[in-house]
Amino acid sequence: MAQHKLLNWTIRVAQYFTGILAVALVLGILPRSVFSQPSAPSNPLKIGIIGSGNIGSTLGEFWAKAGHQVLFSSRNPEKLKPLVDKVGPQARAGTVQDAIAFGDVILIAVPYGSMSQISKDYAKDLAGKIVIDTGNAVLARDGEIGKEAREKGVGLTTQRLLPGVRVVRAFNTLGVNRLRNNANRAEARIAIPMAGDDQEALKVASRLVRDAGFDPAVLGGMDRARLFEQTNPLYGQEISAPEMIERAKKL
Repeated sequence: MAQHKLLNWTIRVAQYFTGILAVALVLGILPRSVFSQPSAPSNPLKIGIIGSGNIGSTLGEFWAKAGHQVLFSSRNPEKLKPLVDKVGPQARAGTVQDAIAFGDVILIAVPYGSMSQISKDYAKDLAGKIVIDTGNAVLARDGEIGKEAREKGVGLTTQRLLPGVRVVRAFNTLGVNRLRNNANRAEARIAIPMAGDDQEALKVASRLVRDAGFDPAVLGGMDRARLFEQTNPLYGQEISAPEMIERAKKL
């Protein structure tokens, strides 16, 4: 009898506090995260990363935390062990060839002067792949290919260097510290401007922008990528996706 009374009392106490929490949630006193736990994506992607420096390692870490599998690449994969250990079980290391074979999506995050060599060595292997190009052309660093990219546009130059590749321009406007500081903001998530000519590739890349903690702002075909290149109006802007898209319409 005593056990029965204790059970009834326990149930009533639990119902009471559940009710309080539910009211607090409705009133906005508590965040919904109190009632929910982050879950892995239902269809995780395999992402090969060419260039495991600041940008590549940061985005790879974001995507691994979101439940995707990442392969960081280097000419010396053994040197990436500390990065892999930091990121956790969703990460591994290998060569560039390993990353290309592994990835449903390839992230290229290298100094743009390296793109000519990537084209020479891996263009055939990358054909048909979705490739997110994060590079910026720096004239003092990147030589003739940097000059061409500045004159014709980085995205269009990458498309020329990697024929048959489904290139998306994204993640080139914010440095590593600004990426880390702005990812998954509780309110007013900022936009990552994007451009590309392959609609399915843009859709997949948009998903990865969201999973990294930002909102995608697709501005059009690859010719529109110049709007968010260095020295141009939308470069480095920390604004919402609707505002980014609206500004682009005026340019």
